[in-house]
Amino acid sequence: MRDLDAIFSPQSVAVVGASTTPGKVGHDIFVNILKGGYKGVLYPVNPSAESVSSVRAYPSIADIPYPLDLAMIIVPPKIAIQSVKEAIDKGVKGVVIVSAGFKEIGGEGLEIERKIVAMCRESKVRLVGPNCLGVINPLADVRLNASFSARMPKPGNVSFISQSGALCTAVLDFAAARDFGFSKFISIGNKADVDEVDLLNYFHDDPSTEVIMIYVEELQRGQEFVRVAKQITGGDRPKPILVIKSGRTSAGALAAASHTGSLAGSEAVYDAIFTQSGIIRVQAIDELFDFAIAFAYKNENALGKMRRKVPTGNRVAIVTNAGGPGIVATDMTVVSGLELAKFSEETVEALLSHLPATANVHNPVDIIGDAAQDRYESALNAVIKDEAVDGALVILTPQSMTNAIGTAEAIVRIAKRSSKPILCCFMGVVDVSAGVKYLQENGVPVYPFPEQAAKAFGAIYRYSKWLNRQDLAPFSLKHDKAAAREIVESNLAAGNTYLNELSGIHLLKAYGFNVLPTVLAVSADEAVVQAEKIGYPVAMKIVSPQIIHKSDAQGVKINLRDAAAVRGAFDTIVANARAYKADARIEGVLVQKMAPKGQEVILGANRYPKFGHLIMFGSGGVMVEVFKDVTFRLAPFSRNSARWMVRGIKGHALLNGFRGQPKADIAHIEKLLVCLSDLVTDHPEIKELDINPLLVHPEGQGATVADCRFILEALV
Repeated sequence: MRDLDAIFSPQSVAVVGASTTPGKVGHDIFVNILKGGYKGVLYPVNPSAESVSSVRAYPSIADIPYPLDLAMIIVPPKIAIQSVKEAIDKGVKGVVIVSAGFKEIGGEGLEIERKIVAMCRESKVRLVGPNCLGVINPLADVRLNASFSARMPKPGNVSFISQSGALCTAVLDFAAARDFGFSKFISIGNKADVDEVDLLNYFHDDPSTEVIMIYVEELQRGQEFVRVAKQITGGDRPKPILVIKSGRTSAGALAAASHTGSLAGSEAVYDAIFTQSGIIRVQAIDELFDFAIAFAYKNENALGKMRRKVPTGNRVAIVTNAGGPGIVATDMTVVSGLELAKFSEETVEALLSHLPATANVHNPVDIIGDAAQDRYESALNAVIKDEAVDGALVILTPQSMTNAIGTAEAIVRIAKRSSKPILCCFMGVVDVSAGVKYLQENGVPVYPFPEQAAKAFGAIYRYSKWLNRQDLAPFSLKHDKAAAREIVESNLAAGNTYLNELSGIHLLKAYGFNVLPTVLAVSADEAVVQAEKIGYPVAMKIVSPQIIHKSDAQGVKINLRDAAAVRGAFDTIVANARAYKADARIEGVLVQKMAPKGQEVILGANRYPKFGHLIMFGSGGVMVEVFKDVTFRLAPFSRNSARWMVRGIKGHALLNGFRGQPKADIAHIEKLLVCLSDLVTDHPEIKELDINPLLVHPEGQGATVADCRFILEALV
């Protein structure tokens, strides 16, 4: 047995806390299992009852004279700990605690939960919950509804994981209304033991699960989640994962000293996790189902194996019997990252031969409101064969002459022959119901509105891009880790949490960044001497642990071309700094060689508990927090992630050579992003950092660090 089989496919179940009173959770869960047609053996445990719903009750688990796989615990925390002990002694392989009052309330509840987890782990018993809805397996050979939802969903090939029990009942109701089926359905509550990572591993190996849906409030094992999810979505046996994450617009960014910290709220972490794991993030419950329907779409290939239908490109053909919905679908197609396919001459000729003169034979194809099923079949058959078409959206609005069931049959016939995805929109309810039902029974995705179909097509296209992404060879990098470690440890030992720019420059140099000649001067005379050694022109910057954003304090002067300018700049910078923050400890002024011209970008990192470092890349300079043209990834990452970070900002067009400007050294930026990922991974004491700006020179000429700031924090 796999370690979660006892949870999802137990041969026997005991309900501890089974109640004789309808409406109580202990009663309803027992009755739901009983009436749901459970194929195993069910035992109610209640010391005060002879029977529950006409089934003989036992005073305790120990009194059950037969083997037991799963214990459902529905008693208060103080009783639960004894019940779990008895279940372990009985030899159960799985425990589900539905009851609340544990970690979520703290204090004694938290202590009891910790003791239960320790007992289960010592005995290698898997624990779901506490504070959860339960578990459901509607497949015919199990039929387990061990939850307090009265509704047993229909069997399907989608498994659902939820951190919220209350949401589960709404999802089940929503699924029933859409005739949507599940393979497995589980609420994990407090995640004391079994969490999303465990369930992802289990569902990856589950032959009954084709698509995984998750409702997430927070992740505990961020790095492991990325590793496991990436293997599932893009490995040898890929399965799509759809996630809805709560709190997307919550208050946001941490109080932070760096630009990266202020831009990288917790949602940026989750967006990065989902993006680099190949996970599709959805915005709402209905969208979750819309996308799942499209991802569950499969077809038998030439070898007789069922293959998921995903497009190889984003070129879509639209076939409709109404102009308005066709226009809506066209708009949503473009918004969803798709484009209208351009038909070949042969396709246009085929359409002309089958359609009336009033029809539009160019995309979107309008076959006119009086179209019967033969016209739909001819049009769809023509466009789906076009090599310039990657998939089709078929829209039907009910007219008096419309044959919804006949049209559905025609679509299914073509869908079975074609490897390209065909998504449908049958608008209406009553008049199209027979056609909708036929499409659903034959696995063809169908939606009530064209924008839903277009968004779903966009989602499967994004997943197709993930599956077919190129794997770039890794960079060959050598870092001076010993020198970097010395800088970090010596500063922490001295109590310096804010790393001055000179130390920051040496830290970046150890990891392959090109830095400018820089010297710290403590007087105007020394500044002049150093400037002349470095060579004019120079820049000068204030150095103070209390002044992190130098520009805010007017602590930066650039393009200084002679001794008089340097001397004056020193005095002005120091005076400005004192006016900005009277109690600031001024360590001196940096004298730095002026950098050659380049396009300004920002690189940064911010460390998060449970996840590690979030790396940021974007358009740089003083306006970075205004335009917020940035992308994020969780470290560590490879060259592939670095490439998509660079391509993910609007400013990529400027870097790529805009309006005759020279193309920037994008390959070097990608290399430096991987170097930065290595730096923070090797030195987790780095709490925040900014490299702003990094000046990117024309292709082949690299990039230069113009300014940087680091904040350190000792690990606990």
